[in-house]
Amino acid sequence: MNDSLENLQDYFKQLRLTETSHELPNLLRKAEQTSWTYREFVQEIVLFELKKREEKSIDKRMKWAKFPYVKTLKEFDLTEQTSLSQRQLSQLEELNWMEEQFNLILLGPPGSGKTHLSISLGIEAIQKGFQVMFVTMGELINLLKTREFTRKSQVLLNRIESSDLVIIDDLMYMAMDQREANLFFHLINRLYERSSIILTSNKSPNEWGELLGDEGITTAILDRLLHRVEIIHLNEDSYRMKHRKSMF
Repeated sequence: MNDSLENLQDYFKQLRLTETSHELPNLLRKAEQTSWTYREFVQEIVLFELKKREEKSIDKRMKWAKFPYVKTLKEFDLTEQTSLSQRQLSQLEELNWMEEQFNLILLGPPGSGKTHLSISLGIEAIQKGFQVMFVTMGELINLLKTREFTRKSQVLLNRIESSDLVIIDDLMYMAMDQREANLFFHLINRLYERSSIILTSNKSPNEWGELLGDEGITTAILDRLLHRVEIIHLNEDSYRMKHRKSMF
């Protein structure tokens, strides 16, 4: 019996059903204990394999996303953020805006929860089968400027451009020169109506022109970003400052 079980496990491995191969003894034991029919047994094997594959897929997409940390929507404290209602948060969680290729712009001072909310929505999207990529504005500009020279930049930008949701954190935290603004415009143009974008910034869109330095590029970028967009103002004081720890 052990030899035939081992052979059967090897067959599963040859079919690239490794997880099911390891679980097979437990599945056989459960089948005997609960008197599964043949159909029920096959169904349990298939469901187990599908579950394991989905878990692996989610894990792979989480690594791909390159989140700086992991925080879920359940951890987002609405009592600290009165400018966003539970109903609005639930609407965001449903991700209908992604299916319609809407963008989100999260505005507010540092520490108001913009990055937390963007990551949480990114994780929710991954759980529902979407491809997500997180990048800070500083990292993004560096990738765009080095795309022609480094393989790593090419790979990461290809991932960004093939993602269903792109999260750009700390947008417009520093001024760009004309070349940087032009490279950023071309990226936004490639993502336009193909991917949803979440932007976090402490500056409103009417201030972006000062940092981009080129009125034409600013207009072109805003035209694409604001075509379908929801702007959310997180105007509470910094959560980090309100809950800071003191030495004394």
